[in-house]
Amino acid sequence: MRNAEIAARTPLPMFTDMSTVQEIQDAILHLPPQDRETLRHWLDDTEEETPEMLAAIDEGLRSLREKGVIPLEKVRQNIALWATKSA
Repeated sequence: MRNAEIAARTPLPMFTDMSTVQEIQDAILHLPPQDRETLRHWLDDTEEETPEMLAAIDEGLRSLREKGVIPLEKVRQNIALWATKSA
């Protein structure tokens, strides 16, 4: 379902009377689950990649290349210890 379809099914005041983030959040909570899912996909599609985001991705990829990964079984064995260890 696209934005126009959501707008057509939603009472007009929902779209005209919102001026704060809190009002928008409240309106989103009142959308049917399918419309919230459509909104979620639309937001994901319109998210702009910032220089900071791209730098973080590059750093993560660089870390994977240099340090490798920790096997899942090792994570399971050590998670309790790591979670209580001070940095």
